Amino acid sequence: MLRSFFTGERQRIQMHIPDGFVSAPINIATFAVSATALGAAVVKAKKELDERTTPLLGVTAAFIFAAQMLNFPVAGGTSGHFLGAVLAGILLGPFNACLVLGLVLIIQCLVFADGGLSALGSNIFNMGVVGGIVSTYFFYVLRRMLPKTRLGFSIATAISSWSSVVLASVSCSLMLALSGTSPLSVVLPAMGGVHVLIGIGEALITTTVIGTLLALRPDLVGALQTGGAP
Repeated sequence: MLRSFFTGERQRIQMHIPDGFVSAPINIATFAVSATALGAAVVKAKKELDERTTPLLGVTAAFIFAAQMLNFPVAGGTSGHFLGAVLAGILLGPFNACLVLGLVLIIQCLVFADGGLSALGSNIFNMGVVGGIVSTYFFYVLRRMLPKTRLGFSIATAISSWSSVVLASVSCSLMLALSGTSPLSVVLPAMGGVHVLIGIGEALITTTVIGTLLALRPDLVGALQTGGAP
């Protein structure tokens, strides 16, 4: 995600929405949806997590938190960072991915002031609900369509992780446009265009990590429990 934003006449872009950029009704609505998703994730986690997967959730959250602190250059002086939503989804499932992203975003907001407190629900919606839940289910769809091989698994991983970044940026663009912050004709090409490039980095990182785990520790890849292992 980009670390800059729309300020003044210069277009600066960021996925972590600060305070004052999204209207109160949208923030309230997305907070309700995000809180419901996180509540469902907690309930599912209590039922599904065991002695093996509980530490994995913590390690995944720590890895994503650390990885998001590292920026890589994109274009025009902008920089992006790893999202990790599909990575968490493939390892832990879609709702646990939302839980991981929610925890990361809450810490970033409260401790590092990365993203506004009033926009916390919107940020969790974009990156946890859209990036985590929706994109992980998209991975499941792709996996069933593609050959049940390691290559097919990797292709599904790459496409879904790339789409998680793009879909999250589109969702963020719609929020900004509906709030009157910037016209959709301006914000959508700006956000979507750059995050298409960031998504390539997302796909490379996610596919590399998952490919390594498939080779060394396939038992840690939770998505292998559905539809047969590659």
